[in-house]
Amino acid sequence: MGMTLPDPGLGSPTEAPTTPRGDDRRQAGGDPDRWLLWTRWLGWATLVANTVLVVTGGAVRLTGSGLGCPTWPRCTEDSFTPHGAYDVHSIIEFGNRTLTFVLVAIAFATFFAALGTRRSRLIRYAVVLALGIPLQAVIGGITVLTDLNPWVVSLHLLLSLAIISLSVVFLRRIDQPDPAAARGPVAGLAWATMLSGWVVLYIGTVVTGSGPHAGDADSPRNGLDPLQVSQLHADAVFLFIGLTIGLLFAVRAVALPAESTRAVSWLLGVQVSQSGIGFVQYFTDLPVVLVGFHLLGAALIAAVLTWAVLAVYLPKAPAPAPAPAG
Repeated sequence: MGMTLPDPGLGSPTEAPTTPRGDDRRQAGGDPDRWLLWTRWLGWATLVANTVLVVTGGAVRLTGSGLGCPTWPRCTEDSFTPHGAYDVHSIIEFGNRTLTFVLVAIAFATFFAALGTRRSRLIRYAVVLALGIPLQAVIGGITVLTDLNPWVVSLHLLLSLAIISLSVVFLRRIDQPDPAAARGPVAGLAWATMLSGWVVLYIGTVVTGSGPHAGDADSPRNGLDPLQVSQLHADAVFLFIGLTIGLLFAVRAVALPAESTRAVSWLLGVQVSQSGIGFVQYFTDLPVVLVGFHLLGAALIAAVLTWAVLAVYLPKAPAPAPAPAG
């Protein structure tokens, strides 16, 4: 028996979106639904590609390959590729760098697809997503030139998580060009949950900067006590989960659309899974595989947290009832 995953409220990549009302219907060329369909496909590609980048960036650090290419933008003093100096570390680091070209291609395609929709908000989001790629490359270069300074490495990861979050916003805006924002304490609780989630993600990068897996044997650590920052991280996680549980009860109490409950429930599920991995990795001396899954979990938290907050703050209007037969 197969298992059907719930719709995350971002639309299937193969589902043709509904063309918006009013000015957004003005299309200069081609079928508007076709442009929106391409935009959705590319929005999902942006989300997936940046999630993959988080995992491959983690692989660079966890395998000690952070300085496999010891300079930037070149890989060696003489070449943009590790030509004549191939080893496992240089191949891993260079492979991670080449993902930038994939991200650039997706960003350009997303921008041109958004242009085809003639929807200014989608175009603005596409521009910001595209600008995140060169900014990420520059921060990556600074990371290498500072011998993997842990504070710069932290910023490098946080930017990827921010791009993932914005990708979810972009996908949602395809079907909600002009949504009505919710007001009141439940919306405020949703934003408090968002804030606590990003505090957890940030402190997680600080924990990483205090422990092993620096990316290179000679790279510096941030000098903080791993035990103390890990405890701070755990406290923040407890607050994050507590706010999410409160949000779930609040969403049910005010009878928001079913998608809102589903999104917050998924957030709670991802939190529990991520917390379990974090707990086990801490008490098993941070095995590489578990740390890699924890990085993937951070990317999923960024995505699902954004979906949950949008589902509460910008709930989708219920579908109109079908007209009576006859």
